[in-house]
Amino acid sequence: MARRTVVINNRGGVGKSDVTLRLGAALAKRGRRVGLLDFDPQGNLSRRAGWTYDEGQPQVTVSEAVQANRVGTMRQVWTPVRWDIEYAKRMRLAPAWLELENRYAEAGVPSSHLRLAKSLQGADEDLDDVLIDCPPSLFHLTQMAFSAGDGVLIVTRAEIDAILGARRVREFIGEHRIGLHADDLTIDGIIVNDYEQGKPRQRQQLESIRRIFGDLVWDPIVGRREIMANASNDHVPLEHAKGSQLQQAVAGFELLADTYEKRIAA
Repeated sequence: MARRTVVINNRGGVGKSDVTLRLGAALAKRGRRVGLLDFDPQGNLSRRAGWTYDEGQPQVTVSEAVQANRVGTMRQVWTPVRWDIEYAKRMRLAPAWLELENRYAEAGVPSSHLRLAKSLQGADEDLDDVLIDCPPSLFHLTQMAFSAGDGVLIVTRAEIDAILGARRVREFIGEHRIGLHADDLTIDGIIVNDYEQGKPRQRQQLESIRRIFGDLVWDPIVGRREIMANASNDHVPLEHAKGSQLQQAVAGFELLADTYEKRIAA
């Protein structure tokens, strides 16, 4: 079974989907078999990985896999990441689109928080890692992800609202993991994203993050780079994106992959 990592913040706009995608790519480059599971109805991770929903030929998505409430249904959802680059052969995507919002209505159904875990049972045995990109909330979808996950990566920016969102995630896990049947769920780390080095306020908030979360903060800090936005907008790997600072962007995620392997995959 793969190691399942939930990627989350209770605040939107921190770049969770980008970090999920680029970290997954960096892991695949070193030979790991990576599943990217989009559990956000906005579907940003799916689009940026090159997937589009065709209403003329509807595809099975994570929504249908969870709705079925049966063991192993995610097996039917995995689809290749269709990037024209060698390491993409080791990446798979479980895509999402807006229909996933309908799963919120099932929150009151007994044991519904276990449906994602059930859908993944036996469906990720040939993968090394599954990264689960969550919506910016702590409601039903995220609770399903917590119940299915082994650990949590919190993505934040060096700004007050994002830091408060990260703190709330930590508090929520401490308060609710037993009720979610996620007794062993741990926070694996904090990734600071979209950092603007030249701004004094950002430096102050980064110091706050390190003070609040201590050794959980991963290095390196992910700086704001135009090439990251271009890669996301064009649905391509970083190596094929237009813009400057390509080497710095790629190297940053390579170092994060090093940290992942040392702290999580060891």
